[in-house]
Amino acid sequence: MDASANILLIRLKSIGDIVLTLPAVNRVRDNFPRARLTYLTSAEHAPLLRGFIAVDEVLALNRALYRRKDPLAICAATFDLVRRLRQQRFSLVVDFQGYGETALLTWLTRAPQRWGSIYSSSRRWAYTNGPVRDDHVQIADWNLSLLHQCGLKPGPIRNEFRLPPDALQTALGFFAEHGCDPSKPTLFIQPFTSSPKKNWPLKNYLALAKHWRGAGMQVLFGGGPADHAGLEPVRQGGFVTSAGLPLLTSAGLVELSTLVVGGVTGLLHLAVAMQKRVIMLIGSAAHEPAFPYQHRDWAVTAGPAQPVSSISVDEVIAASAQAQKAADEFTPRKESSGANGCLE
Repeated sequence: MDASANILLIRLKSIGDIVLTLPAVNRVRDNFPRARLTYLTSAEHAPLLRGFIAVDEVLALNRALYRRKDPLAICAATFDLVRRLRQQRFSLVVDFQGYGETALLTWLTRAPQRWGSIYSSSRRWAYTNGPVRDDHVQIADWNLSLLHQCGLKPGPIRNEFRLPPDALQTALGFFAEHGCDPSKPTLFIQPFTSSPKKNWPLKNYLALAKHWRGAGMQVLFGGGPADHAGLEPVRQGGFVTSAGLPLLTSAGLVELSTLVVGGVTGLLHLAVAMQKRVIMLIGSAAHEPAFPYQHRDWAVTAGPAQPVSSISVDEVIAASAQAQKAADEFTPRKESSGANGCLE
């Protein structure tokens, strides 16, 4: 294939899974240095692609429109999207998702080369090359394996997210508004995931936060728009929360933080791609395909067949202390509560 090919990459959801395509996106760029790379994703996740420096253009699909069940609007939006995809005359489409809707979109592009993960044999028709998905492989590694099995050359793995400067400035504004000092060590906690069974108990996160605040660390709690009510005990504990901020602003807060702790969630994967130190709390580890990429040792896991709630606070305190020591970024110091800024 010509090095100046026109290539479409597809992953509609979710935040973590989109982030975990980043090494594969960079692998495509390395194989096709003069190609034009377009990434199709859901509209709510499109801002995330600003940090994918290998991508030239982002196409956004308004999935909310499809949930309104308005047949005329759905038909019009679908027709417009397919028209745009065909107009660009892609020479290669890579479907990193492999669901029915993305398989159909891949096929509708009429690209001569169409690659995708096969979850079901009934979707094989959509692709010219479709390796069968291995659910036991880390998601980012599977995306790379897909490309390799379809003929791309291997090379260095680059899991690099570039935070836009304006996102960092907005995060600095949030710090200033809440009395936080960006020069001080900061713990960012993302307590909720997309699945309740993957959530460590909030009371445990509060115990962790109180421990590190007592040791002189600033503590922030993050979350999505739906997490405001769930974070009320955190606010009552005097901690700053950032639930509902734009994703890239939250990424800016992560950039300003020393350590990021949470469950298997998109912001933790984004933090890893930003080269930030994380501690990911994982239950049922034998069946989890999304450990911190290239840093499996950054996970604290429950015992065999045990839920994430079985992980003790002391284990996470010890892991966070070790992480701080390894980074040589923070020496715990005793200060009175409230003397270290970042208080609600």
